[in-house]
Amino acid sequence: MPQIPLVHFRLSSVGRSDPDGQSIEDVGTNAHRAVTTVVSMYAITIREPGAPNVLEWTEQPEPQPGPGEVAIDVAAAGINRADLAQRKGAYPPPQGASEILGLECSGTIAELGDGVTGWQPGDRVCALLAGGGYAERVVVPAAQLLPVPAGMDLVEAAGLPEVGCTVWSNVIMEAGLRSGQVLLVHGGSGGIGTCAIQIGTAMGARVVATAGSAESLQLCRDLGAEVAISYREQDFVEEVKKLGGADVILDNMGAEYLDRNISALAPDGHLAVIGMQGGRKAELDIGKMLVKRLHMSVLGLRGRPVEGPQGKAAIVTDVAERLWPLVERGEVRPIVHGSMPMSDAAKAHALLEAGGVHGKILLQVP
Repeated sequence: MPQIPLVHFRLSSVGRSDPDGQSIEDVGTNAHRAVTTVVSMYAITIREPGAPNVLEWTEQPEPQPGPGEVAIDVAAAGINRADLAQRKGAYPPPQGASEILGLECSGTIAELGDGVTGWQPGDRVCALLAGGGYAERVVVPAAQLLPVPAGMDLVEAAGLPEVGCTVWSNVIMEAGLRSGQVLLVHGGSGGIGTCAIQIGTAMGARVVATAGSAESLQLCRDLGAEVAISYREQDFVEEVKKLGGADVILDNMGAEYLDRNISALAPDGHLAVIGMQGGRKAELDIGKMLVKRLHMSVLGLRGRPVEGPQGKAAIVTDVAERLWPLVERGEVRPIVHGSMPMSDAAKAHALLEAGGVHGKILLQVP
């Protein structure tokens, strides 16, 4: 039972009244007895770092929006490989971010924090998150909200914010991909890869993608890749050189592909590294880069500040202005492998780790 706080009275020297002249009896009659209510929700929590079975659907305190933030009643959340790394203890959330997994979600606005304008409770939105998406409710800075694209299902929209902002910020905003240039996308059948192929094609680039199985390679072609390369059977460096080299490479492998990526770039090319699935450390031949005047960026998205020239707000604004029209015209869409109840997040993680997933897996709130 909640503890009821005591109401303290002070006797003045002039009879039984408080310093404001109100009688003690009146004060006692009018006093409000405060009862604290803790509102809860359900969310996926990590019992301890480890395999998918450490994920549990548990009751948690419901977050409340602060100034400049909104609370979202979550409809669905997208799964990203960063979530798998966090579950294993290898990718902790940024300071101040929710410990709950989930870097993107969709839903409806439930509540506005002080100072938020341009949005209303009930608006259908999707959001770029630093964490917290695997839950019934999440709080996010209003600057990281995006409207659900016209004509798109609310659940499907959960698969857009993280991949869209990642690809757009690296390939378009940072590397400056232009029409007619060659874009090499590694991991073309995954969530990031399927998005990158479509964005490159929509921007008029010649897209080359790597993938493993015949089914994955065909998906890359269906999404617009001019050339689909089997990383198991072909040398992507030689295949890309047939096109004169890549002007931009979007790489999720890191160390394992570093030297070959440098070799595959055309003069003045740009290597954008966004992942380390192939390791963290490798030898870099700066001489190769110098001769071809190459550029290299290694940029994360989750840990960026909200505001500032490299902040998430600037990325989300550019995505809303330039990528969202492509989505609404059907030139770019989330590729969804399937969806599961959010309470089955452990099964979803196991499925993604087993391989063979094309596009995104979404978690729906029951």
